[in-house]
Amino acid sequence: MKIIHSIVFLIVLTGLLRSAPKTAEIQQALDTKILAEGLPLEQVRLFTESRVPEVPEFNDPDEWQVYSGRLRQQLLDNIVFRGNLAKYWRSTPSKIEWDEVIEDLPEYRIKKFRFEILPGWFCPALLYEPKNLNNDQKLPVVINVNGHDPKGKAAPYKQIRCIHQARNGMIAVNVEWIGMGQFHNRMSHYKLAQLDLCGVSGLAPFYLNVSRALDAALTHPNADPERVAVAGLSGGGWQTIFFSALDTRVKLANPVAGYSSFKTRARHTSDLGDSEQTPNDLATLADYTHLTALLADRALLLTKNAKDKCCFAAPHSLPPLKEAAEPKFKLLNREKYFRTHINYDPGTHNFEADNRRQLYKMLGYVFYGDQNIIPHEEKHTEAEIHSAEKLNVPLPENNIDLGTIAEYLADSLPIPVPGSDPLAGVERHACIPTLHKILHTTRYEVTAQQLKAQNFKNFSVTPWRLQLGKAWTIPAIEFSPKPKTDETVILLGDEGRSKLATQIQGHLSEGRAVMAIDPFYFGESKISTHDFLYSILVAAVGERPLGIQTSQVAAIARWTHERTKKPVDLEAHGMRTSAIALMSTTLEIKNIRKAELHGSLRSFKSLIKEGYGANKYPELFCFGLLEYFDVPELMKLATVAGKQRIFFK
Repeated sequence: MKIIHSIVFLIVLTGLLRSAPKTAEIQQALDTKILAEGLPLEQVRLFTESRVPEVPEFNDPDEWQVYSGRLRQQLLDNIVFRGNLAKYWRSTPSKIEWDEVIEDLPEYRIKKFRFEILPGWFCPALLYEPKNLNNDQKLPVVINVNGHDPKGKAAPYKQIRCIHQARNGMIAVNVEWIGMGQFHNRMSHYKLAQLDLCGVSGLAPFYLNVSRALDAALTHPNADPERVAVAGLSGGGWQTIFFSALDTRVKLANPVAGYSSFKTRARHTSDLGDSEQTPNDLATLADYTHLTALLADRALLLTKNAKDKCCFAAPHSLPPLKEAAEPKFKLLNREKYFRTHINYDPGTHNFEADNRRQLYKMLGYVFYGDQNIIPHEEKHTEAEIHSAEKLNVPLPENNIDLGTIAEYLADSLPIPVPGSDPLAGVERHACIPTLHKILHTTRYEVTAQQLKAQNFKNFSVTPWRLQLGKAWTIPAIEFSPKPKTDETVILLGDEGRSKLATQIQGHLSEGRAVMAIDPFYFGESKISTHDFLYSILVAAVGERPLGIQTSQVAAIARWTHERTKKPVDLEAHGMRTSAIALMSTTLEIKNIRKAELHGSLRSFKSLIKEGYGANKYPELFCFGLLEYFDVPELMKLATVAGKQRIFFK
C-alpha cells in the first residue's frame, strides 16, 4: 500500500513540477533575437533577383525579330491568358455601346461609350474627336489610360491631355481603369488573386481593359490603325508598357513613371507594384527590361520623374530599362524612335505640362515627321474641365467584376485531379504530385546552428538558427521539459512565435517538447515593410510563398524527427499558418504524425466570399490551388490508412 501511495505521490509531484513553468520565463526566451537585422528582407531580395532573366544579346536584326515575336506569343499564351476561361475571353468579341455626346465645346466633341472588357463586364470611356471631320480623313489614335487616381477619367491632367490631342487632329480615348473612377471602391487590384486561386489569370481583365478600348477606338471611321499611341501615368504607365509591348498595333508608347525592372523592384520597396504589375510567373519568361526592348520595332518615349517619392523615380528605375532598350533600337536602326525624358519641374509623381509637352513632340515626330507640328503649349478653359458627374457613363446594374467572376468559378471547384477516381474519394498517388506541382515545393536540407542555451527550473531553452538550403534562414527556439521527452510539437502562429507563450506553457506542463518557429513571412522572419508585395514578387519569379513555407516546415519536421527518432506533431494558430500546417501534414506523412489547427479556414472559397485579396493573405492565393484542392480534399489526402491526421480546434 505504501508503494502505491509513493507512486501516486511521485506522479502528482511530477505533474506539479511540469505545470510550474512561468509564462514570463517562456516569454523571455521567445523574445531572443536569432536573425541578424534585415536578414529576411535581404534573403528574399537575393532569392527573387537570382531568378530574373536577362535580355539576350543579338547581332542579327532578323533573329531579334523572331525572338520578339516568339516571346510576345509566350507571354500572351502562358501569362496573360492562362486558364480556359481567360482563353475564352480572349477569343470573344467585345460589345460597344455609344451614349450621349457632349457637343458644346470648341473644336472638338466628347462621345460617351461603354465596351465589354469581357462578357458581362462593361467599362466606361470617353472619345474626344475633332469637329468637322471629312469621311476620308485618317487621324492618329491615342489611348489615354488611368493610373491609381480615384478620379479616374475625370482627373484634370488627363482631361487636358485628351482635349489637346483632339484640338490638334487626333482621336483621343479616355478610358477608365479597374478600381478607379467609376469603379472606385468597387474592387481592389489585389482581388485579381481570387481568379489566380481558381486557376485563371487575374491579369487577363487588366490587359483586356486596354485591348478592348483600342478595339473600340479603331471602329471610328477616321481612325488610322497605323498611327496608334498609348500613354499613361503610374499604373497607367504600367498599362502602357505591358500592353504596348505585347500588342503590335501600338506604334508609340509613352509610359510615365509606370514601372521598373524586377531587380530594381526587389531593391526599392516603393517600386514593388500591385498584383497586376507582378503577375504569377512573368519573370520565368521576361523582365520589364524585355518588355521595354520589345518596343524596338516601333517607338518609345520613356518618361521618369527626378524626385518621385511615390515610385519609379528616375535615378534608380531608368538606367536598367535604357540599357536594355538602346541596343535593340540601334540593332534595328531606329535610335531616333527611342527617347527618354526626366522631369525636374515639378519632378514629383506627375503627368503635368512638361511631361505632356514631351509626349506632343514625340507624337509629332512619329506620326507626322515633325516634332513641332503639334503645339507644345495647351489651350483650354476651366469650363472644358468637367466634373466626374458630367463625364459619367451609365453602366448596367448587373455589371460583373473580379469578385463576381471568382465566385462563379469557385462554385464548380475543385475538379477531380486527372487520374484520380472521384467515386473512390481522392487517391493519394495521383493527387500528391499535382499538389507538389501547384505549390512548387522544394526539399530543403537543414544545417543547424545551436545558440546559447538557457536552463530554468522545469525546462531548458535552446535557440537554433536553421539554414534551409542556400536561400533561407529560419529562427527556432526549442523548449524541453524536465525530465526530457521524445514527444515534440512544432508550433507556429500568424502573429509569430512571440505570441505563443501560453501555448508553450501548456505543452511543457504536459511533458511535451516544443519547437517554436517563424517560417518565411512570420514573426522574426517577417519583412518590416511592404511584406505582402514581396510575397507577390516571389510568385512573379516562378515560386509560391505557400510552397516555400510548406517546404520549410516539412524540412524542420524531418530534421526534428532525425534528432528525436519519433514523428512530430504540428500546431498552428491563425488562418495562414494553419494552411501551411495543413499542406505540410498532407505531404509529409512519414515525419509528421498529426496537426492541430486553430482558427483555420474550412474552405479556400471563403477567401473569395469574404472579398479578400493578396494584400491580406498573400500566400493563400496560390495559383490554381482551388482548381484541384479545397480544405476537405486536403484532409482526405492527409488521412493515411484510415487514420485522421488533421484536427480543427
